[in-house]
Amino acid sequence: MATPVIHVWCDEPADGPTNMAADEVLAGESLRSGALLVRIYGWETTTISLGAFQKHEDALAAVEIQGLPLVRRPSGGGAIVHGSDLTYAAAVPKTHPWGSSPQSLYDALHEAIARVLAGFGVDAALWRPPQLASAHADDESFFCFDRRSSGDVVYRPATPAELALSAGQAGRGHKVMGSAQRRLEGAVLQHGSLLVRRNADVGGRAAHPGLAELAGPLPGVGQLVDRWLDLVALEARADVVREAGGFRGPRSQEVAGHAARFREQRWTARR
Repeated sequence: MATPVIHVWCDEPADGPTNMAADEVLAGESLRSGALLVRIYGWETTTISLGAFQKHEDALAAVEIQGLPLVRRPSGGGAIVHGSDLTYAAAVPKTHPWGSSPQSLYDALHEAIARVLAGFGVDAALWRPPQLASAHADDESFFCFDRRSSGDVVYRPATPAELALSAGQAGRGHKVMGSAQRRLEGAVLQHGSLLVRRNADVGGRAAHPGLAELAGPLPGVGQLVDRWLDLVALEARADVVREAGGFRGPRSQEVAGHAARFREQRWTARR
């Protein structure tokens, strides 16, 4: 039997609608290929991605992000300030072992990054609610990094200075990675964000300390990604194929078709 393969692409930064469109195309390609696909990408400018079920009026009321580009994700969860994070999209068919259970995909990708961070001396672990009444235990905070869901990666403060940065997070750790899913027809699309550093373009409740502020200097993002993917592949008993070139380029026409919807005000303001 052939060894399963995880295909990985790294894309150049793009605007919000283009990134969300590419992720939808990724999900479709995952269904066609029957494999786990991963896309890693950046943002042309600081951008707010709004969860699929969040209220548009709440985004307009958040003074900390006024004037910044806003895009609505196809996945759920809270609002994310992008631009100082590592963003990924993972897509897997529902027939895949990780596609049949939302929590299994969530935990597999998050456990791998927690292990990578631990290898660099960062005390990170998966957060679990006190009582696992459900797979996810989101609160209603507007921003994703103020929420906690089962399987989020949290940094556990140890020094007084770190505890000061974590004011209001006692017992919850400092969230450094969160993800959100959308179960599409035949496939699961998961968006994730690893907060590398605090975003200098926002303040107040929109500004969250990242790994750079909490844990100090770390290896380059590329090294973190390589180790993360290797551990994901080990858990999946698969080989990683790092595809040459970006994901969007050969699929530019299909991506542009999807992006048109994400650029529409009626999509952004649909809730």
